[in-house]
This record gives sequence, structure tokens and C-alpha cells, in this order.
Amino acid sequence: MLYYFLYPLSSDFAIFNVFRYITFRCIGAAVTAFLILFFLGEPFIRFIRHHQIGQVVRDDGPASHFSKRGVPTMGGMLILFSIVNATLLWTNLTNHFIWLILCVTLWFGTIGAVDDFRKISKKNSHGLSARGKMIMQIIGASMVGVFLYTHPGFDGHLSVPFLKNIHPDLGLWYILFAILVIVGSSNAVNLTDGLDGLVTGPTVISGTVYAVFSYLAGHAVLSGYLNIPFISGAGEVAVFSSALAGAGLGFLWFNSFPAQIFMGDVGSLPLGAALGTVAIITKQEILLAIVGGIFVMEALSVMLQVGYFKMTGGKRIFLMAPFHHHFEKKGWAEPKVVVRFWIISIILGLVALGTIKLR
Repeated sequence: MLYYFLYPLSSDFAIFNVFRYITFRCIGAAVTAFLILFFLGEPFIRFIRHHQIGQVVRDDGPASHFSKRGVPTMGGMLILFSIVNATLLWTNLTNHFIWLILCVTLWFGTIGAVDDFRKISKKNSHGLSARGKMIMQIIGASMVGVFLYTHPGFDGHLSVPFLKNIHPDLGLWYILFAILVIVGSSNAVNLTDGLDGLVTGPTVISGTVYAVFSYLAGHAVLSGYLNIPFISGAGEVAVFSSALAGAGLGFLWFNSFPAQIFMGDVGSLPLGAALGTVAIITKQEILLAIVGGIFVMEALSVMLQVGYFKMTGGKRIFLMAPFHHHFEKKGWAEPKVVVRFWIISIILGLVALGTIKLR
């Protein structure tokens, strides 16, 4: 909105010319999202606490988590509010990619909200059925895949990190691939959400990295020089990614140990879906496995644990899955697990950025 209201004034007031620059609007979106969360955080927490919307803890989880019962949850609603409003304020609203990302983010947010409400109303950790949740996620992700595949200038080619001239064409299978990326990313982030601030830090880092890739993908000269796919209009996606990172920082203010509020599925599911969608739009889908390596590790730990348990008749690879609980069981303090996972996420983000030149 600010782009439309203020940029036209640049002909009379030169200062408003800054609104034409995506980099300036990225900063504006990040700061706006952070401030919305910072100032609304305390009132929101009081509201949630007043209505007794508290965290439901697994009975089979670590004993240290039992003290988290009743801590205000569903903070993801505030995250979504800040991301959406910051994005609407600072982006070019004629950009189709922006509306696509906002729609898929809100769709997955709705799935998460219904899941959270069921858990809270039933006073247990069982929300939507796994099948019902998956069907709704596939519907939302398939709309993204179909839209992008049929979008002018978009195709089914993949960009492979570290390889310069390898661009396999999936054709119509790209739609299925997009579904796997978005649904997989959404659930991987959801599985990571188990400790105070654990999922928020890597989300901020991933959002920042993809803000860089979005900006480069939307810049014809820079994308050509760096040999990454040029996607017309992808530059505006950097503004959304910046808003996501800013909202994550704002939420971390209240979610850091000991957490005053948790995001719930209404936060983790849409954040993962948003990152997956941004990765697809920028043609950096495979790179998401590096950028979001923490999320991938957490998801794999669950799949390996379940598979090994069934194959061996009850044996386990990890003391507990997802992976972060394994270290808790080994005696690591919660803040130590979180900070060390953040460090790994930062390193992975730097590696992902390094692939820009290693092609």
C-alpha cells in the first residue's frame, strides 16, 4: 500500500523515490513485522491466558516439558498477522506471486488453527487426524503447483546447487514435486517446533537467505551474472521473506527460553509452507534441503525412528524423536540444544549462500 501511496509522490518529493527499491522495502517489511509483534505480543499473551488457551504436552515427552502445560499457545496467529500486514504495506500488490504466497500461508495457517483448537478443546495432543491434515495440505500445495506451472514464463526445470548447466525438466511431474516440497517443508517445520525458540531461529535464518535469493532471481542482470534462473517478479518475494524473518525475530522476543508463548501448529505449518513456496518460486527448491537443514534433520529423525522401530520390533535409533529430544534425554539443557541448532542453521545458511558462486 505504501508503494502506491508514497512512490507516486517521488515526482514532487525526491525522498519518496526510495520506495522503488526492493532492498529498502525489504528492510521496511522486516522492521514493520518485528514492531507489530513486539508491541502486540504482551496484550496477545494476556488475551490468550485470559481465555485459557494453553499448551497441551505429550504424556510420553521429556519430563522437563510437563512444566510447559498451560503456557499460552497459538502465537502463530500473531505471526501471521504481522507477516500479512507488513507484506501488504510494503509490496507491489499487483505481483501475482505475493498473493499466491499469502493465500497458501493463510490456508496452512487455517489448518494449523483447527488442529490447535481441537487439541485445546480435547485437552490432549490429538488434533486433526493425520489423514485429514494431509489431504488439506495437499489441496493447498497442489493449487500452488498448478498455478506456477501454468504461469507464463514458468516451467518444470529444476536448478541444481553446485551444478552449472544441469537443469532437469520434470514436465507435469513438477506439480507433484511442488506438492512434496511444500507439504514436506510444512511438516518438517512443524516437527521441529518442540523447544523454546528452536523453530523460530532457523525460520528467521531461512527467511533471510531466501530474501537474498528472491532478490537475485528477480534481477535480470544479477541472475544472469550469477547463473541462477531469472524469474520475472520474484524480487517482490524478497519483501515477503523479509517480513517473515522480521516476524520471527519479534516472536523470538517472547518465545525464547523460558517461553512466554508458543506458536502452535497455526504458526509452524504456514511458516514451513511459506518457505517451501518461496523456494519453488525462486527455483531454489533443492537448496531448501540445505537452508532448512535443521528441519530436514528433524523430519528424517522421525522417519528413521518409526521405520527402525517397526523393522526391529521395538528397537530405537534415538533415545527419542524428533532429534532435539534425543539430546534432552542425554542431559543437554534446553537452551544449549536450541542455541547449538541455531549455530548449525547459520552455517547451513552460509553454505547455501555460498552456492551462488559455486556453480
